[in-house]
Amino acid sequence: MKADTTTMPARPLGLANLLTYGRIAAVPVVVGIMYGQSVLEGPLWLRWVALAVFIVAGITDFFDGYVARMWSQQSSLGRMLDPIADKLLVASCLLMLAVDETIKGPSLLAAVIILCREILVSGMREYLAELRVRLQVTQLAKWKTTLQLVAIGFLIAGEAGDRGFASLGLKASAPDGTGVVTLIGIILLWLSAVLTLYTGWDYMRAGLHHLVDE
Repeated sequence: MKADTTTMPARPLGLANLLTYGRIAAVPVVVGIMYGQSVLEGPLWLRWVALAVFIVAGITDFFDGYVARMWSQQSSLGRMLDPIADKLLVASCLLMLAVDETIKGPSLLAAVIILCREILVSGMREYLAELRVRLQVTQLAKWKTTLQLVAIGFLIAGEAGDRGFASLGLKASAPDGTGVVTLIGIILLWLSAVLTLYTGWDYMRAGLHHLVDE
């Protein structure tokens, strides 16, 4: 994990930042749709709508960075907002998935690990910002975020996806009756939790190094 003390312009209306704004704006939309389907007992097809919005939001996570690099639109605002947008999207969806019991039992531990790591890293970033130190995001951390988004995508589809597969003759794939799509999501969630622990330790180690230096 490398420290980066360089500064850059804010570019609040740059295309890369506009994509990040869109990802943040998608958070209440996805949560609202999931709430309407699960808590208010709306039609199951709403899960597909929530998944579609979630996928579009996830795609912007790739394109905002790509646009920033290719069009030289790197900015201090984007540097700050990009990880915040990711954390908002992941955390809010995990909480809703726990509310509607798509994530339940031991799998809740995987969600707790992910949420605790994000809080830890946010606190570490805030501390290091006071020292004018920024920790560069590693490639493994990017894969961690990607795996989290894929896992959550499967879980958002959840029962709707399970019923779709059941109609093709692929029914429950676990002793407790968990369907194919949900089971894949749970497995990927645990894998992302493992990566989350590893990358979280990487950040903690780098933070402790700067703390000792101070």
